[in-house]
Order: sequence, then structure tokens, then C-alpha cells
Amino acid sequence: MSALQRKGWIRWSVFLLLLLPLILLIQRLLNGDLGADPAKFIVKELGYWSLCWLWLTLSVTPARIYLGWRWLTSYRRMFGLFAFFYAVLHLLAFATFLLGWRWDSLITELTKRPYIIVGSLALLCMLPLAITSTKGMQRKLGKDWKRLHSLIYPISILVMLHYTLQIRSDFSQQLIFAVLLVVLLGCRIYRKRRP
Repeated sequence: MSALQRKGWIRWSVFLLLLLPLILLIQRLLNGDLGADPAKFIVKELGYWSLCWLWLTLSVTPARIYLGWRWLTSYRRMFGLFAFFYAVLHLLAFATFLLGWRWDSLITELTKRPYIIVGSLALLCMLPLAITSTKGMQRKLGKDWKRLHSLIYPISILVMLHYTLQIRSDFSQQLIFAVLLVVLLGCRIYRKRRP
């Protein structure tokens, strides 16, 4: 197998790995194995994996700089697009299963649950990043591309806030994600301030 073929197989393997949570979710749905509240489970599961892939995207640069994992850089775009993909599915599942696409219900939910506003804002900010993720757009935007894609950092804070505001009792999982985010953002700040 040539190096090019091997690289192609690795890329497809990473693609399938990122898609695996959705495949398993569909399998559980077909088997009727989503617990007492399937609709809520689907919404939460899709949001959880969007968060995971966003954190994975954020970790690429620190992994390259501090661990020497340069190979990971070629998958950053895929990680980011999957984070956006799962976030869109998360929103669609929420609108379909929990709201039934009723605008009156949406207004009520927005007033009762501010985390929905925060999450919607995060997704809205992710949209231009997904649209401009191609190499062609990177060349077209030049230096502005990097400035635009630095939005990933405030987006990650909004996502963390969206996730945390939903919790009423056990914050252990949120704490893990928050610590990881602090470390990832800390790496960026340190790199920016380093002479």
C-alpha cells in the first residue's frame, strides 16, 4: 500500500470514527434502547458529541506545539465540521422532538431557559466558520480568515455555558469539560504572550 493510499484509509477511518456516535444512536433508536425519554436522550447525546468534537478541534494546535503531533493538523477541519454537523443535528432534534416546530413553544422555552439562547448564539457563530472552512476560502480571505476562525474560542465558552446552565445536580462531567477548556485556552494565551 502506497503512502497516499494509507493516508486515504486513515482519513476515512477518522471520518467513520467521528460518525460512529450518530450510527450508534440510530441503532439504539431502532432497537428502542433510549431510556424513558428517547426525545430528550437524542437531543442531549447529539449536543454532547458536538461539544466533544469542538474540544477535539481546539486541542489540535496545543497537541502540535507541545506534543509534536503535526499529523493531527490535517484533520482539524474535519473535527470542526463534525462539531458543527452534530450541533445542527442537536438543534434539529430539539426543534422536532421537544418543540414540534411550534413557534409559540419556542418563545416560551427562550424565556424559561436562557441556555437555549446561548446555544443558538454559539451555533450561529459556528456557521461562518463552517462555510469558510475550505482552502479556497482560506486563500480568498487571507489574514481575515485566521481572525474569523479565532471565533472558535468565544464559541467554546458559549458552548460550555450552554452545557452548564442545563445542569441541576451533578456537575462532575461539566467540571471535566470546563477544566479541559481552561487548559486549552490557557495554552493559547501562553503561546500568544510568549516572546
